[in-house]
Amino acid sequence: MRPTEKIDETELIALCRAGHDTGYTGLYNKYAKAVYNSICRIISHTAEAEDILQEAFYHAFADIHRLKNAASFGAWVKRIALNRSITHLRKRKIQFAEVADLDVADDVGYDPEEHELFDCKVDDVRNAIDRLPPGYKTVLNLYLFEELPQEEIGKMLGISHATVRTQYHRARKRVIQSLKDKMPS
Repeated sequence: MRPTEKIDETELIALCRAGHDTGYTGLYNKYAKAVYNSICRIISHTAEAEDILQEAFYHAFADIHRLKNAASFGAWVKRIALNRSITHLRKRKIQFAEVADLDVADDVGYDPEEHELFDCKVDDVRNAIDRLPPGYKTVLNLYLFEELPQEEIGKMLGISHATVRTQYHRARKRVIQSLKDKMPS
């Protein structure tokens, strides 16, 4: 049999459905790193992120017969992982509460200072995001890095679109402030 990196996704899924380990290994090797990175943007603890990764692939493989489009396996397993990450946060009693008053203005004006701050070192940005409260961090990561629409994030978290929007803007402001605080005077 040829190496799994040379087998396309459709063939790997067919191998999984036929019960061949090669299919499972190939899909895992192809997608595990990207899925793990998505999990880590929500779950900071490495061991917990690794557990969620394993659970996500376990469930994806257990339900692989339900996958309709072989080309969407990567997105499917990532969605499973993100949902499991959010469930994990909920078990830790992290609430994604509604925000009563919306005090965030639209992004009408362009602020050159803010734009310059986003060119800071990647580690500074990552650290600023990691220091956010879990709810803000989750919303920011799902929106910026997973590129999910705010309406979909609201449905995933059980909160309104307005709350997602508010939490995103507040998270963004905190990250910007953290980066400003790191800039030399």
